[in-house]
Formats: sequence, structure tokens, C-alpha cells
Amino acid sequence: MNDRPNDIKRIRPEIPSARITEGMSDDEHFQNATLRPIVKLQNPLLIAVFKNYVAKHKNVFYDLSIEKRVTYIENSIQKDMKFRNSMKGMVIGLFTVKEYEEYIQNSSALNKRMMNIVKERLLSQIQLFERPVTLKAS
Repeated sequence: MNDRPNDIKRIRPEIPSARITEGMSDDEHFQNATLRPIVKLQNPLLIAVFKNYVAKHKNVFYDLSIEKRVTYIENSIQKDMKFRNSMKGMVIGLFTVKEYEEYIQNSSALNKRMMNIVKERLLSQIQLFERPVTLKAS
């Protein structure tokens, strides 16, 4: 028996600060009930994917000031469509069919919310993005 919708929801972390109230918009409800838990669940993968992105772009990120690193993260998510779509796919892939049907009703606005959450999550963990230390052979 395929219980994918319940299996997917069961593995999502709870986020007490992501409140769901009566008067909130459908987009805000979707953001707090679906997007935030999925992005939190995918956090280790999102970190690994960003580190790989930096490596594929010749590690220039590591030579930047903290302010320019922030801009680099923002630009990678907003302007690099291939990277942006990859990040979106990591979130959308954990939607239930019902959530996907909700998502496609207003995907443009929800994509904006989704990418803002991903960007803020990466920025809040910017200290994790330091140049990897390579061991020298003795």
C-alpha cells in the first residue's frame, strides 16, 4: 500500500514558530504548513548543494568578504536559474500530490516565498561555508 502523503508529512520537522492562524492568506498558510518544514528537513542537502555550487564556480566565494558572500548567496539563488530550479526541485519533490495541486494554483508567488526561505536558511548558516582544509602529504 502506498501511503506516500502520510509518510512524507511524518518525516517533516515541526516548527513551533511557523504559526497557522485563521486569518492568514493561502500563500502564508502554504508557506508555514508546507514550505518551512520541507526546507528545514532538506537543510543538510541544501548546505551540501551550495558547497558543491561554490566548488564548481572555482571557490571564489571563499575569497570574498562577509558582505560579498551574502550577495553571492543572494545572486546564486535569484539569478542562476539552473541552480534556483535545482533548489526548487529539492523542495517540490517532497510535496504531496494535494500540496502540489495547491502549489500550481499560485506557483509564482510560492516560488518567491520558497526561495526566500532557502536564501535566509543559507544566510543564517553562512559560518558553515568556509574553505575546506586540504591535508598535505608528509
